[in-house]
Amino acid sequence: MLKFVIFLIFTITYNNLLFAMEKPYHHLTNGTFRNPEGSPQRDNSFNWSFKIFNQEKKKLNMYIPNDHVISKNKVLENLISNKDKDYIAWIGHATFIIKLGNTTIITDPVFEKNMGPLIFGPKRFVDPAIDLNEIPEVNLFLLTHNHYDHLSTRTIQRFPYKKAKVLAPLKLGKYFTRNGFKDVKEMDWYDSVELNNLKITFLPAVHWSKRSLWDTNKTLWGNFLIQYKDKKIFFACDTGYGDIYKKLGEKYGPIDLTFINIGAYNFYPMSPKKDKSIYHTNPEEALSIGQDLKSRKVLGMHWGTVVLSLEPILEPPKRFKENASKYGFKEEDVIIFKIGQVENLNKVLNN
Repeated sequence: MLKFVIFLIFTITYNNLLFAMEKPYHHLTNGTFRNPEGSPQRDNSFNWSFKIFNQEKKKLNMYIPNDHVISKNKVLENLISNKDKDYIAWIGHATFIIKLGNTTIITDPVFEKNMGPLIFGPKRFVDPAIDLNEIPEVNLFLLTHNHYDHLSTRTIQRFPYKKAKVLAPLKLGKYFTRNGFKDVKEMDWYDSVELNNLKITFLPAVHWSKRSLWDTNKTLWGNFLIQYKDKKIFFACDTGYGDIYKKLGEKYGPIDLTFINIGAYNFYPMSPKKDKSIYHTNPEEALSIGQDLKSRKVLGMHWGTVVLSLEPILEPPKRFKENASKYGFKEEDVIIFKIGQVENLNKVLNN
């Protein structure tokens, strides 16, 4: 009997060690996930405070120039006139409609007034360019992670095209299957899917996940690489800067167009450093990621829609443009859209 118990203990221990050794680096044994090797670590001196954040937020200049947003009628007109072409349309924040051949993609759609549960969370200061019931027919839904400004259960519930294929990070499929979507695939880093004439690969990002007090990093996050004909389009999850981008650039570059977050980077004085966040690139770090990916063009997103941090609301695009040459880009290769802007993809890539 003693020999059997010893054998059983040895077998279980060996199998557990073998299982742990086979797990990718970003999979932890407790079922949570972590960022790629070489990623920055959270500074323990960061001290989040709703009180301080709201005090500092009141100091922001909330003036929005008229040309920041294109009128809804013009947006709808432009979507119709481009319906037979490849195009990009910015709906706001991280929500884009991207048409590539026979595939119309939507990214991280949030169409609510506030970015949080029910009536809570930060409120938009700019509405979506069009309403959810006005979007063109979508057949591919890309979700990067579970934060409220990217994953909206209310948008998912009301989404008009539930026959669309959904690609989501590990452990996020349930938000779709429980709301009537039938074609849902969860993806781990480096998984690929082919759809129509596209190849989509889910890649690492430097970020995190959380929707409640009990689920930190229990679901995955990541970037999408979309390969279409001879073009490569990189759509970033919220991300901070990390060593992973040089590796991705070597493996998948050069990229033709990188969508990259350029806002939500300043949490000073709660954070020990101004304009520095390990989970959101500032404009210069965004350019550095574009450089690492060997990207021909970079398009700034995740700004100009909702206050998530304490930098001036119109600072991100200004810094993004002004610093282009320091990272090997011409000014015209660093792209800023207006909310509601619809552009022919070839024009974006060849300007």
